[in-house]
Amino acid sequence: MQTLRVELGDRSYSIVIGNDQLEGLGASLSAAGHKGRIAVVSNPTVFALYGDRVMGALGDAGFEPFRLLIPDGEEYKSLSSLESIYTGLLTARLDRKSLLVALGGGVIGDITGYAASTYMRGIDFVQVPTTLLAQVDSSVGGKTGVNHTLGKNMIGTFWQPRLVWIDIRTLLTLPKREFVSGLAEVIKYGVIWDREFFDFLETGAAKVLALDNDALVHVIRRSCEIKAEVVSKDEREAGLRAILNYGHTIGHAIETATGYKKYLHGEAVAIGMVAAARLSEVLGLMDGRQTERIESLVRDYGLPTAIPGDLGFDELLSCMQLDKKTVSGTLTFVLPEKISAVRIEKGVSPEAIRKAIELSR
Repeated sequence: MQTLRVELGDRSYSIVIGNDQLEGLGASLSAAGHKGRIAVVSNPTVFALYGDRVMGALGDAGFEPFRLLIPDGEEYKSLSSLESIYTGLLTARLDRKSLLVALGGGVIGDITGYAASTYMRGIDFVQVPTTLLAQVDSSVGGKTGVNHTLGKNMIGTFWQPRLVWIDIRTLLTLPKREFVSGLAEVIKYGVIWDREFFDFLETGAAKVLALDNDALVHVIRRSCEIKAEVVSKDEREAGLRAILNYGHTIGHAIETATGYKKYLHGEAVAIGMVAAARLSEVLGLMDGRQTERIESLVRDYGLPTAIPGDLGFDELLSCMQLDKKTVSGTLTFVLPEKISAVRIEKGVSPEAIRKAIELSR
């Protein structure tokens, strides 16, 4: 087991990375002083695989856990699902000393965190991410939320978990498409922060895609290290943390325009990263050789790179204008200047975006 820290003063917490370590969760929570009731929030697919082990680990540590399940899928990261969680918590009479455990991927982690941040004005929660995307990105940093039909993650809070417990063995049961989707966020870290990590992803693609243990541990640990460093410097996205949104402005627009059903989150972000690199070229911020290297790596991992032709520019632009980084109609993008360095570019013109989108089809 390896442990990292997200340093946020009295909100600091550990990220524990291990292999076949779900049974250790209960003892860790008990040792940390948790004593209240625990609700495990999950979906039927994940709970069928890992629910008994997590519930058993909590029970063995003296807790009395119960489960709350919501349907599987991005479309269920919604206010109606959130209400069902509140109803379950109230029915079970959870109080301010209670704890929520998010067992699942990004949807479960985001909605559980939001429920924790608002139930009785805030209770503790723990992330137990079971997808690569959640392990390297969404479980760390305290962003919580639900979707609206008009925009992704438009309703949410910053609420840090008390612990992130990563068991890489859960990736062995993950559908290949879900695993590959998570690699988009991994590639993102190389582009925005670490050239050596980007180089590793280029040379180590075969091992990563084969789920080699050492390669996976390195990918997850380095991704979490970068995310933890950025979040520790800028918890609430006042400046630096915004770079973590590389690829997300166009990616979220694609998800919204397709009703959250055609693309997985990482697939949409992959397309968005390539499009953002093209936009950087259009604006004269980066040369094409860097873009081709980014696009090639995205393609090597089996991720999509092209904006679908049936999504019109006006529709995408309308969705982008609902992006949280947009202020008074001014569009803001995270754009690469080179591999390992990005900049936040405000006031990007619709004409430049249109050209970049056409180049990305």
